Amino acid sequence: MERKAEIKRKTAETDIALSINLDGTGKADIDTGIGFFNHMLNLFARHGLFDLAVRARGDLEVDGHHTVEDVGISMGQALKEALGDKRSIKRYGTSFVPMDEALAMTSLDVSGRPFLVFDASFTAENAGKMQTELVEEFFRALSYNAGINIHIKVMYGSNNHHMIEAIFKSFGRALDEAVCLDSRIEGVMSTKGTL
Repeated sequence: MERKAEIKRKTAETDIALSINLDGTGKADIDTGIGFFNHMLNLFARHGLFDLAVRARGDLEVDGHHTVEDVGISMGQALKEALGDKRSIKRYGTSFVPMDEALAMTSLDVSGRPFLVFDASFTAENAGKMQTELVEEFFRALSYNAGINIHIKVMYGSNNHHMIEAIFKSFGRALDEAVCLDSRIEGVMSTKGTL
């Protein structure tokens, strides 16, 4: 069973083509027009061992908000499609990732019930040419479109780049753990029989 999906999303603000393979090797081909965001998505793919391709064209003359949010929407939709009936996945994943002085934690549940808890305080408006407030917007859009309960916390840190990098790495690793197949799990990991 191939756990792959391709999503195309076109609006008056963005034009996005995204594909993901949950059983990849960490290959990434990313072009969103926002260098820092490209870097973060590359880190997510590499540390989660997902094959990810993203082509996004957005109204960057306004700012990066629509592009980042719509990539989050598209990635959430792709994850939901690639997971299918969620048969035999571990469902839960947690990862702590240090990046120099910063430490971030992501804990998530591929439950079908979206929710985002985002606990991080950034001290700069931008990281590269990406607004730091868009990190939360990305994960909110992804959570609600994938049906994943995501808790993200920066435990501590002073460098905004390091904190955000630790977030994306920990998210990739936690998601990899949650979507990992376990032959001992018959059906889905739920006493209700459905996710």
